[in-house]
Formats: sequence, C-alpha cells, structure tokens
Amino acid sequence: MYNAVGIDVSKGKSTVAVLQPGGVTVRKPFDVLHSSQQLKDLSLYLDSLEGDTRIVMEYTGRYHEPVADILHKAGLFVSVVNPHLIKNFGNNTLRKVKSDPADAKKIARYTLDNWAELRQYSCMDNTRTQLKTLNSQFSFFMKQKVAAKANLIALLDNTYPGVNKLFNSPARDDGSEKWVDYAYSFWHVDCVRKIGLKAFTKRYKAFCKKHHYIFQPSKPEELSQAAKELVAVFPKEKTYKMLIQQSIQQLNLASQHVEQLRKEMEQLASTLPEYSTVMGIYGVGKTYGPQLIAEIGDVSRFTHREALTAFAGVDPGVDESGQHKSKSNRASKVGSARLRKTLFQIMTTLLQNAPEDDPVYRFLDKKRSEGKPYYVYMTAGANKFLRIYYGKVKECLRNLEQEK
Repeated sequence: MYNAVGIDVSKGKSTVAVLQPGGVTVRKPFDVLHSSQQLKDLSLYLDSLEGDTRIVMEYTGRYHEPVADILHKAGLFVSVVNPHLIKNFGNNTLRKVKSDPADAKKIARYTLDNWAELRQYSCMDNTRTQLKTLNSQFSFFMKQKVAAKANLIALLDNTYPGVNKLFNSPARDDGSEKWVDYAYSFWHVDCVRKIGLKAFTKRYKAFCKKHHYIFQPSKPEELSQAAKELVAVFPKEKTYKMLIQQSIQQLNLASQHVEQLRKEMEQLASTLPEYSTVMGIYGVGKTYGPQLIAEIGDVSRFTHREALTAFAGVDPGVDESGQHKSKSNRASKVGSARLRKTLFQIMTTLLQNAPEDDPVYRFLDKKRSEGKPYYVYMTAGANKFLRIYYGKVKECLRNLEQEK
C-alpha cells in the first residue's frame, strides 16, 4: 500500500493531502500550523499510516525547511522538489483551479506518478546552512551598496561632477574608498576653488592624516585645477551638504556590512572539505568561491553533472519533433538565480583576464569567435564550468573518504 502525501507549504501553515493509487483519498486536505506541537502531531499521523509513505513538498524559500526537517527527523521519507516540476505536472481538467487544497492534491498525484524517482531530502549541515544564509544577506546588502553609490554619484554630479574619478585608490578592507571620504569633506567644488590653493593644501593634508591616506604634494594643485573647470548645478547650501553627507554615511554603512559578510563567508567556507579545491579553480576568488559553495551546497547530493547544471538553470533544453531538430535552445533558467549570477561574474573575470591555458576560457572564446550572442556563450561557459567544478569537487570528496 502506497501513501502519497502532498504538502502545499506557505508562510505559517501548510495544507496536507494524502492519496493512494487509483485516486483513493485517505484524508481530505487539512491545514497544519507551523508550530512544534502541530508539526509533531502531523509526523505521528503520517507515521501511523499503513504501508509505504512518501512525502513531497516544493521549495518555497525557507518556509518549507521546518516542515521538512521535523518530518525527516521523525524517520519519514521526505522529498523536496523544484516548484517548476509541480507547475508543469499535468492537470486533467479544463478548469483553472488555484487553491491550497487543490495544490496539495496535485503534489500528492505527482508523488504517485514519480514514486520510484523521488530523492530523499537531506538536511544541509549547520555550516552550509549558515553559509547560504550569509550569502543571501551578502546579496541583499550588495544591492543596497550599489544603489547607495549610484544615488551618491547622482547627487555629486550636481555639486562636484566627476569627483568619483579623481582617485584610483582601491577600496580598503573595511569597504571605505578614498573618493567617498574626500567627497564627505569637499562635497562642493566651491570647497576647493574658493579657498585658494594654500588653504586647500592645508585642509587636504589634514584630511589625509585624519583618514590615514598617503599625502602626495602634487595632488592638491591637481585637484584645485580640476575644480576650476567644473560647473556645479546646485549652489553651496546646507541642504545639499546634508543630503550628500547622509548618502555617504549610508554608503559606508552598507560597505561595512558587505565586507563583514564577505570575511565571515570566507572564514566559514574555509572549514569545508572542498574549499581548497574550489579556490584552486581559475576565476574563483575570495568572494565567488564561498558564494559557489553556499549556493551549490554538498555536491554529493547531485547524481551526475547534468543534475548540477539543471539545478543552476544553465542546461540547454531539447526541441525536437519529427523532421525538426533545433541546434540551439534556450537555457531552462529554473534553478538558483544567485548561482547563475555568480557563474556569469566568473565568466566575466575569465574574459577580462584571458588565461589561454584555462579550458573554460578557451571554450568561451571559441563560442564568442563563432559569433554566438552574449547570453548564449556566457551560459554555455557557465555550463562547462559547472561540469568541471562537479568533477573536481567530487574527486576531492572521494579522496577524502578513502583516506578515512
């Protein structure tokens, strides 16, 4: 006797349906709150069912995790599947029905039809869970940093145009940048050109000392001459000074968060067995390496390379019918968006550095020279990169297992 349990997970509650082969309804769909007691009662009920029981739910952000974790720890077979698979699962009806009970029954029917192919859910270990959460926050604060920097430059274009291009010093470990610190003190061109070169030199030297920058004697004159050629739209008034300095404070705060998260991710990722192998792949640095490990997770959960490329959404589709056979198909794009973004950033690094001995770069360059569109050759390169990643990490984990 097979018991197919479909769980439609939402925030705070889930709807559960239990079906058996032949469309037999064991129990009508019912709601379960995500409280410890109700989830424990659900696990006891499902465990009491006679026969083989398998539970399927969709990936729903983080909402499904407490449900899957409790049921898995109760010794039940739990499988968490991509929502795209459930969405494309056929409905034998012309009516469009969208409700939690209907979705739970649809998931239960999917469970019956794919009984033999279901893969058991495995809880990510604590380190990987922390790393993935950190990467989510890193992405959030990075978006804030980019938005804050764009907003600051837009404001400064009206008071000190091009100030962000006056310095080429790299960002510091805490995320601060010299041009940003400079703009906080000299937010308007009149702060430079209206006080005279001697007074500005004195102020600029004090600025360098305060922020621990190297003072270059020729720089004040260079900045003073450049300021004389600039045209400010906004006058030098307190309102604009307040707006610019507040924007700088916001940017610096976002930059600090980003750098703290970057360091924490690197430290956490370095404790995982595949860290050195991943960091040894060309194009993977201290930022992209931990992001890859965070989003891919444990490689051993993928049965083959194609499973990993499908998870990332960079696998090409198949379009064949009769005499028609398409040679170029769109990528599925149904996997992790953050993973795809990281892969594209790595592909960009490869194209910028052009390492001739790297197989992924040679593949990218070949596709590009053939006249393939940007998105096509970048996706193809990401696919090849993941295949190599899978092989190297899989071999690393296998060797570590043999050494034990």
